[in-house]
Amino acid sequence: MAPRHEDGIARTSVLFVCTHNSARSIMAEALLRDKGVGTHEAFSAGTEATEIRPLTLRVLNEAGISTQGLRSKSYQEYLGRSFDYVITVCDAARGACPVFPGEGQRYHWGYDDPAAVIGTEAARLAAYRRVFTAISERIDLFLDETAPTSV
Repeated sequence: MAPRHEDGIARTSVLFVCTHNSARSIMAEALLRDKGVGTHEAFSAGTEATEIRPLTLRVLNEAGISTQGLRSKSYQEYLGRSFDYVITVCDAARGACPVFPGEGQRYHWGYDDPAAVIGTEAARLAAYRRVFTAISERIDLFLDETAPTSV
């Protein structure tokens, strides 16, 4: 069950996990913060956090999505916190992600790593855009599935 906040509204909490918390999970966090404002709380973490990749920030900026406050974080920062959903967005994190106390539902949304694409900047940017679009579409479906019900 989503926690209630000072305003009395319960928001669904979601943690996106990937290996480095540098591309896919950051995109998912930013997208859910943007699209789920008022109904969802989005967080992201990595099993081996590094730095956010510049092309991740570029794709988010191109889409007009705020990157303010985004940073690469280790999942250890969230140990002891419960989430309504923990969603892994890469296969490596799926096996390495710990169980969080009070964890609601665990989903796996596997996406190719855009950082693994080798080639020109245009080819690499195209890979980031493809993954961004796929995650954005999945976030839309997730929001439909987890929309608050009227009483």
